[in-house]
Amino acid sequence: MSTQPILLGGVDQIRIPTTSPDETLDAVAAFFVNAQSRHGRLSALAIVSFGPLSLKPDAPDFGAITSTPKPGWSDVNLLAHLRRFIDVPMTLDTDVNGAAVGERLFGSGQGLESFCYVTVGTGVGVGVMIGGAPHGGANHPEAGHIRLPRAKGDQTFSGVCPFHGDCLEGLVSGPALQARCGAAAETFSHDHPAWPMAAEYIAGLCTNLTYTLRPERIIIGGGVMQPHMYDLVRQALVKQLGGYDASLRDLDMKTYIAAPTAGVSAGLVGALALAYRSVTGAWPKNWGTQGQV
Repeated sequence: MSTQPILLGGVDQIRIPTTSPDETLDAVAAFFVNAQSRHGRLSALAIVSFGPLSLKPDAPDFGAITSTPKPGWSDVNLLAHLRRFIDVPMTLDTDVNGAAVGERLFGSGQGLESFCYVTVGTGVGVGVMIGGAPHGGANHPEAGHIRLPRAKGDQTFSGVCPFHGDCLEGLVSGPALQARCGAAAETFSHDHPAWPMAAEYIAGLCTNLTYTLRPERIIIGGGVMQPHMYDLVRQALVKQLGGYDASLRDLDMKTYIAAPTAGVSAGLVGALALAYRSVTGAWPKNWGTQGQV
C-alpha cells in the first residue's frame, strides 16, 4: 500500500497500512496534525472503521472497537487514542455506514430515505439507512453475523468466523470461500459451483433485510460480488421470498438489488459528510462529485 499523500478534488488523502493499533493510529493522528498545520484547525473529525464498535455515548467503552476478529484490535479505543493528538469534535461510525452515506449522496442510494448497504469481502458488513441517516438503535447492526439455513451440499463446512463458525460471514466471506474451495474467489471461473451457493447465502441475508426493514433498495458491493453475481442473487432472492406479500411481488429486482456506484472513495466522502453533519446538523447539499463544498 502506498503511504504517499495524494490529492483528489482538493482534499488530502493518504493510505496507511493497518498494522498494530498504536502504529496505525499514530500515523493517522500525524496525518491530521500535519494537515491542520497546512490548512488550519479542523472543525470536526469523523472516523469510519471496521467493527464492532461501541457507539453509545454513555457506554464505558464508547469509541472503542470491541470483540473483533482482527488480531490485536479488540478493546482499542479509537476516539481516546486520537484525542491525545487532535482536540476537535469527533464522531464515529462503521465503515459500511460511511459507505452508505457516500452512496446516498453520490451513488445508488440517491433519492432514497431507506436502504441497506452490504459489503461481502474479507468480512460481511451491513449499513442501514433509515430516514436518510445511518441507523444505530442500541448500537450499530451486525447483520453479517446472522444465522441462515445451510445451502444444499454445504452442510459439512464448519465456517471461518472465530466467534460463530458458520454465521453468514463465516460461510460466504472471501476467507470462507477460500477455506472451503482452496483458492481465492477471484480465481474462480464463472461456472464455479461456489457462486450459486454464495448467492443463496447472500439472498438469505437480503430476505431477512427485506422482511425486517423493508428497505427501498439493497446495495451490495465487496470483492465477492463479481458482476455475474447480481443476477444469481436476484434469482435466489425471488425464490426465497416465495411470492409472499403482494407488495413484494412488484419489486423490480434489477433496481432492488443494485451495485454501488459512488466509487472507491464512497466511505471517505461519507465520513466527510458525517463530520459536516456533526457541525451543521444537516447533510451537505452543494457538493461536487468529489465531495467538495
